[in-house]
Amino acid sequence: MKRKNLALLPVLSLLSCTHQPPIKHDSLKQDNIKNIILLIGDGMGPQQVGLLLSYAHQARKSVLNKPTAFERLLKNGGDLGISLTHPKDALVTDSAAAATQISGGTYTHSERIGIDQHGHKTETVLDKAKKVGKSTGLISDTRITHATPAAFSAHKNHRGMETEIAVDLLNSNVDILFSAGLNYWLPQAINTDVQQKVALQKKYPNLPIQLKSKRTDQQNLLDDATKKGYQLAFNTLDLEQSQGKTIGLFAPYSMPDAITEHQASNRVQPSLKMMSSKALKILDTNPNGFFLMIEAGQIDWAGHANDTGLLLHEMLKFNNLLHYLLDWIEQHPDTLLVVTADHETGGFGFSYSADNVPEPRYLADDNYFKPNYNFGSPDILDKLYLQKLSYQKMFWRFDQLALDEKTPANLMKIINNNSEFKINLAQAKRILLTEKNPYFLKKHSTLGNMTVPKISANSAFFPYQSGNRRNLLAQAVANQQSVVWSTGAHTSTPVYVFSKGPLSVQSHFSNIMTHRELGKKLSSLLTNINF
Repeated sequence: MKRKNLALLPVLSLLSCTHQPPIKHDSLKQDNIKNIILLIGDGMGPQQVGLLLSYAHQARKSVLNKPTAFERLLKNGGDLGISLTHPKDALVTDSAAAATQISGGTYTHSERIGIDQHGHKTETVLDKAKKVGKSTGLISDTRITHATPAAFSAHKNHRGMETEIAVDLLNSNVDILFSAGLNYWLPQAINTDVQQKVALQKKYPNLPIQLKSKRTDQQNLLDDATKKGYQLAFNTLDLEQSQGKTIGLFAPYSMPDAITEHQASNRVQPSLKMMSSKALKILDTNPNGFFLMIEAGQIDWAGHANDTGLLLHEMLKFNNLLHYLLDWIEQHPDTLLVVTADHETGGFGFSYSADNVPEPRYLADDNYFKPNYNFGSPDILDKLYLQKLSYQKMFWRFDQLALDEKTPANLMKIINNNSEFKINLAQAKRILLTEKNPYFLKKHSTLGNMTVPKISANSAFFPYQSGNRRNLLAQAVANQQSVVWSTGAHTSTPVYVFSKGPLSVQSHFSNIMTHRELGKKLSSLLTNINF
């Protein structure tokens, strides 16, 4: 499929939606606010926000019965700014660098966690919150050792050092850690020693039955956490009963995606909203206030997969959480809420095409109208919502088949049973084509396979090669969805910064800034420094 460059959404025009002029101050005073909530939509560029808005305003069967939370925030006096996401000496960032710059207010290079461009540890906004007596929390719907939460309380040369990141998180004494990533907290011996595994499950009876460690040592971080005074939570019931300092590890590797969560009738694993609600109840008991970072990280994962249906569900999940947070801060006016993204993922957008151009027709007064292009029907939005499985789970089901059943016909059946956008046998065959890896690097984490799915155009921009069948599926259904994706990675698109809180504080976030400057603004709330 021929790729097209996507123009940046008219972000500057949206700045006119802000309702209050900036107020100039020499510094942001700590006594202006008690609490800071930072909500990060990982991978959530203007295009992803635009998908939610398109669904809310144009889907004929929209499940939303009120304006989106973004519209509510601005209508009720919030502000809107723009942030440039680039790291040091590069055009495009990754989540580690972006989160490090937001958390520490200093430039760094991609893939680094909590260290600046020179390799020095950064003092994060979370660290500064603790210094002034505030409680602190980190929440993610990915895993707690993933790049974004890690960058607020760990310091490592590379984001892949998740075993060591888990230790940093534990030693940083954060009051609330809610996410997945249990595998990085368990001793390596349970992978081979049945007795140790049974003993661990007996000691912590609410652990999942299927346990596997990702650690390379014998350190049991669960035991270490209890010695440090943490309560442990492994499921929704544990979360509901938790009080005080709590580490919640609700899945071995990652939390459920938004489609799975939407379909769940009995939630063993808490939703992002449930984790956030419990965190606020615990943190709000501190009379000095708190700092809480919440990451909606699977927006990014949907973007990497070019999975538009999943992306819509992730944005609906984000919208639901943001409405809840707006409700909460209405009752806590001494709270600042900042909503932003680390970067945009996928180069997503709806576009018009030459496929299936509508037939000419007569308008009123016998005026003849002949369309030149297909501009996309709003019915697409409702069909996207009806997707039953993420692309990742579709291919997981395919991979579970016996070898002689892994046929294009069976792939077509799985996809067509779970999506309103159907593929034919020829497209299924195309998705399953492989080639010798043109970018092979021995022992590389994503480029280390000799044979990879065959992407004919711009293959260098789809570097997560083991998952590229998902991107090929996106290309196969692109014409039906009127959707284009420019990459399987990140883009340099500037991101929005929404803010809601005391006017003298929120107004400082209503301009064009960099992530480094955004981080300095957040830190200044806790240090009274001039920025």
